[in-house]
Order: sequence, then structure tokens, then C-alpha cells
Amino acid sequence: MAAVYKGQWDAEGCRRFLAESVYPMRLACVADDGFPRVVSLWYSLVGEQLLCVSHRSSQLIALLEGNERVGFEVAPNEPPYRGVRGQGTVRLASDADGEVLTHMLQRYLGRSDSKLGRWLLSRADGEMVIRIEPTRMFSWDYSERMDDLS
Repeated sequence: MAAVYKGQWDAEGCRRFLAESVYPMRLACVADDGFPRVVSLWYSLVGEQLLCVSHRSSQLIALLEGNERVGFEVAPNEPPYRGVRGQGTVRLASDADGEVLTHMLQRYLGRSDSKLGRWLLSRADGEMVIRIEPTRMFSWDYSERMDDLS
């Protein structure tokens, strides 16, 4: 199912922003108590999907196993405000070989041999890929109206 795009940018503009940005994604899911949970995660755009990684033992994976529907946002915290938010469904898969995790370490830290990278990779056999298939995306860009702040 192709995502519906609304807002400032078309589909290509949203993809470009998501591919070039290295802001963590804010991923929202709903717990059994009906309250949303928001988690910041590294992500990568692969084709039309957003990939994240979390350990199998995390509460996030347990929540996603119970409800595949999510919301997400990728945006900087500083002006000019711009970004992409949306909704989608999740599929989970093992990342036991650490391939996606290694990609995330390279994307966000520029290397995988840091202390953090070595620790994360030492647990790779328990990592899960969170594959988000967006159904809706909304973009905004306040760069012009905030150009005197950047």
C-alpha cells in the first residue's frame, strides 16, 4: 500500500528529508493501558520503509508485538522547524547478524567500533528490526517564516 502524502513536500521531498536527516525518529505506539508511549530511535529509510532496531527484550518490542500500528516523527529540535510525521504499520524481524544495527551505527556515529558500538553489537543476536510501512505522511517546513532565526 502506498503512503498518502500531505503538507509542504511531495513524496520525493519527504523521502529526501528522511534519507538525509540524522535526527532520531520519535516512534509512538499504544500500550495495553490505552496510553501512548513515545520512544526515540535511530532510523534509516530503505525504499519506502523506515527501519529501526531494538533489543528483543525491550518493552518497545513487546508493545509492537501487541499492536502493529504506530505514529512517527522525524524533525530537528531547533529552528527552522521542519520535518515529516506519519502513521504506519510495523513488521518485526530478527537482526541476529547485526546488519541493520551496524548500518545504524555507521549512519549516526560514523563508525561501529566505538565503545557503544561494540556493546550494542555484542548483543546483536537479540536485536529486532522494526520495519515501518508508512500509510500516511505529513510534512512541514517553516524555514521561510523563520529565516531570521537560523
